[in-house]
Amino acid sequence: MADNKLTRQQLYDRIRESSKDAVVLEEMKRLGFWPKGDESPTIPELLINKEAALNKEFRELFEKHRQYQNKEAVLKEMRLKRMAAAKAKREETKKKREQQRFEKAAAWKKRKETEILYLGEDVSIGLNNMAGNADALHKHHLPAFANENELAAAMGIELKALRFLAFSRKVSTVSHYRKFYLPKKSGGKRLISAPMPRLKKVQYWILENILNKVAVHQAVHGFTLNRSIISNAQLHVGKKVVLNLDVKDFFPSIHFKRVKGLLQQLGYSEKIATILSLLCTEAVTEEVALDGGNYFVQKGNRVLPQGAPTSPAITNILCFKLDKRLQGLATRHQCHYTRYADDVTFSWNSTDINPQQMVWRIKKILADEGFAVHPDKIRIMHQGARQEVTGIIVNEKLGIDRNKLRQFRALLHQLQTKDASELMPGQVSPANAVIGYANFVKMVKPAQGAAFAKAIDKLFQTGRLQYLVKDAPPVLNGNPAPSPSPTSNPPANKGDDKPWWNVTG
Repeated sequence: MADNKLTRQQLYDRIRESSKDAVVLEEMKRLGFWPKGDESPTIPELLINKEAALNKEFRELFEKHRQYQNKEAVLKEMRLKRMAAAKAKREETKKKREQQRFEKAAAWKKRKETEILYLGEDVSIGLNNMAGNADALHKHHLPAFANENELAAAMGIELKALRFLAFSRKVSTVSHYRKFYLPKKSGGKRLISAPMPRLKKVQYWILENILNKVAVHQAVHGFTLNRSIISNAQLHVGKKVVLNLDVKDFFPSIHFKRVKGLLQQLGYSEKIATILSLLCTEAVTEEVALDGGNYFVQKGNRVLPQGAPTSPAITNILCFKLDKRLQGLATRHQCHYTRYADDVTFSWNSTDINPQQMVWRIKKILADEGFAVHPDKIRIMHQGARQEVTGIIVNEKLGIDRNKLRQFRALLHQLQTKDASELMPGQVSPANAVIGYANFVKMVKPAQGAAFAKAIDKLFQTGRLQYLVKDAPPVLNGNPAPSPSPTSNPPANKGDDKPWWNVTG
């Protein structure tokens, strides 16, 4: 049959692999010329098979011997085998690493959806540390958060929104703060960084749920519950000497690491403390116009912004040790001590105290705690002259500068016929300024303040004063009116000739 025939080349190959007799024997069996059965092979058949096996083994040994005689060929063959094996291993390793990278990227993407893993350069250290101090949190009656998801849920925002608000960017097209200038009491301008609505809402949550629950020193009267400029000034009424100093760059002196350390001391884990600190601090930036777009370029460290509702409360908590040391100094010398934000006041009746030496001691304590006294804002007021604390006269009883009151009364009268912008040049919001000063007067002199309030109500009703802010204004004598910024200090003139509205803030 045609299917049983082998080509000549096939026969040659089979003979080469065994022997001619072995091939003939196999073909005879295949074609039926050799008896088949279960009988044991005959001696000739055994001999033929043995010969074929020996010939095959001989050829293999001969081939190896021939190869070993040519060392270069052997080495080349070994190298080729090693190279082939190495290449195969590299390919296998490459595929394995690609798979690992893919799996790692997928896992990272999945973690980013449920965790905050990075918040910017130089501030992300510690985001993997969730170890907090539950006892410290309980001591201060603070809420505990197992992770960032619980923090975002408590704030009422999504995790991605929390990440966006806390992220620290070296260059960004978005700023979370609106910046403007307000006139200073001593001249010049003060930069105000007012948070945008989303961040402002989060900062108020931090203020109400965390910062306001932490006790501050009893000498603190600024931006704390049940205390005010009235309580701050009351302790210094009728003293022989009143010493007042202002801390230079109060809020900018508090940087990101100090805020983070404070929150960790309160019991929060490093991760939660980092997120909260980023929400409460702002990097010094410069707005740059380039290629038709505006960019905010970071120029300095993150510090407490003047204008954020959380900044005063953070400084009050951070300054507990400072207040304790200054109170100790006051107690040793039988003095009274209070602090309203950056305004430090000492007063005493003793004639044995050298005011200049007291200034030196206060400066040293402030320097030890990381602060500096403004050299142009040190006032030593003796009983014979006008003594003033945070804008309130304290010589014999609490009072207000009569010149400022006359100016204000005259302004309210002029506003009936003249425009506010003409009478108050440079004032960003005349309505805010008028309401703020009237409330200030009402705190010190209720009857006179109430009379001012009625006059201001009439100005709003006749349209002589207009709202300049979009937020819902507070109510004054039943009528809505804008209020001063919650972070600006109450009016406090310091004996200069500036109009009352230029000494606020």
